[in-house]
Amino acid sequence: MFERPGTLEDASGLRDPSRERAVLVHVDFSHSISPQATSSRIDDEALSEFRELAMSAGAEPVAMVSGTRRKPDPKYFIGTGKADEVLALIEHERAELVLVDAPLAPSQERNLERLLKCRVLDRTGLILDIFAQRATSHEGRLQVELAQLRHLSTRLVRGWTHLERQKGGIGLRGPGETQLETDRRLLAARIKQLNKRLDKVQNQREQSRRSRRKAEVPTVSLVGYTNAGKSTLFNRLTESGVYAADQLFATLDPTLRRLVLPDAGTIILADTVGFIRNLPHDLVAAFRSTLEETRQADLLLHVIDASNENYPQQIEQVNAVLKEIGADKVPQIEVFNKVDLLTDHPARLDHDEDGQVRRAWCSAQTSEGLALLQTALDQLFSADQLHEWIRVPAANGRLRARLFDLGKVLKEQVEENGDLLLEVELARRDFENLQKTEGVQAEGNGPVF
Repeated sequence: MFERPGTLEDASGLRDPSRERAVLVHVDFSHSISPQATSSRIDDEALSEFRELAMSAGAEPVAMVSGTRRKPDPKYFIGTGKADEVLALIEHERAELVLVDAPLAPSQERNLERLLKCRVLDRTGLILDIFAQRATSHEGRLQVELAQLRHLSTRLVRGWTHLERQKGGIGLRGPGETQLETDRRLLAARIKQLNKRLDKVQNQREQSRRSRRKAEVPTVSLVGYTNAGKSTLFNRLTESGVYAADQLFATLDPTLRRLVLPDAGTIILADTVGFIRNLPHDLVAAFRSTLEETRQADLLLHVIDASNENYPQQIEQVNAVLKEIGADKVPQIEVFNKVDLLTDHPARLDHDEDGQVRRAWCSAQTSEGLALLQTALDQLFSADQLHEWIRVPAANGRLRARLFDLGKVLKEQVEENGDLLLEVELARRDFENLQKTEGVQAEGNGPVF
């Protein structure tokens, strides 16, 4: 079966000429062949997500071909009949591109391109293309290029001779060496170069993480399915201006900001790349250094689109990726976002049998319930608070400033010798750090400098 999703038009009613006309192909292998197989809610969700992926990449979907098979066709993946159906649609709709919602073998991709006489891109290539458009940082661009080269290395057919310019083409090719062998060697050299650059960036990231660990500042990482509202929530909590939009993979580059809680003090909030169904393994591998922020976090805020009927499957997909990167053991609070779109789920906190917060219901768009979420974070990280008196010599203004920055100063009085006596509440980790760096000691009724 196929449908015409409708074209994207501007205000004048004309289609956007910058978008490539694309035929979308989706084949479901999870059900036996039956009339009801393609009408399930899960399939509808997959079709909608695939269409949104195509539009995010800049394509204009002009037709959608869907069907079911027991197993992929070895030659064309979708079978000869469906391939002929796609060919007819390409000619009728004057399409320039075919997007397949599944990973294709290199031979299947080449066979389809020969038959359809147009470019064919599988799901992996489509997601990589979106990432290439959205990556803005130096690290992000390196990671995306590495993932693209790893993916395309299996599809190498005289396609990478432009890389010769990076090493010099004269004298590069050995006697009797074929063009394909030259391209493969150039591609391997470029991958090696990218890995070296990413290792350098990863070392810089690790140095920053060591500094945070040394200062014992806890890190909270936002994770979740793409378009669940992570960046909007991040902006609301930290009063930042991270780009957020109602589209898949609106932002890729991780962002870290300080969040000062009333009792717990300073924590670091990290916004990370969103996950998606069947996220390409090459992409997960390339972004492993970025996702390290998630694996090393003290807490995960798993942001979930509560208005999406298919959110249980999205939760499973996110948890699968977290397990793949080794972050499945990190404590997690599920944040059900977009409650403003629901009628029966007011903002609230759900606790487990031990009284720990396990779910938070809120709306990042309207700020409903965000105060509850901040209270939950504050209580979680301030559970080990100390209430102490600290003496600060008159000449040590730096220590006084640190105490105001790290904790809540309840009272301050000046002694006859000019020393300051401060009554403060601060996290045990911060007090222990002051013991190491400033020589603060606990004596008598309280710590004395």
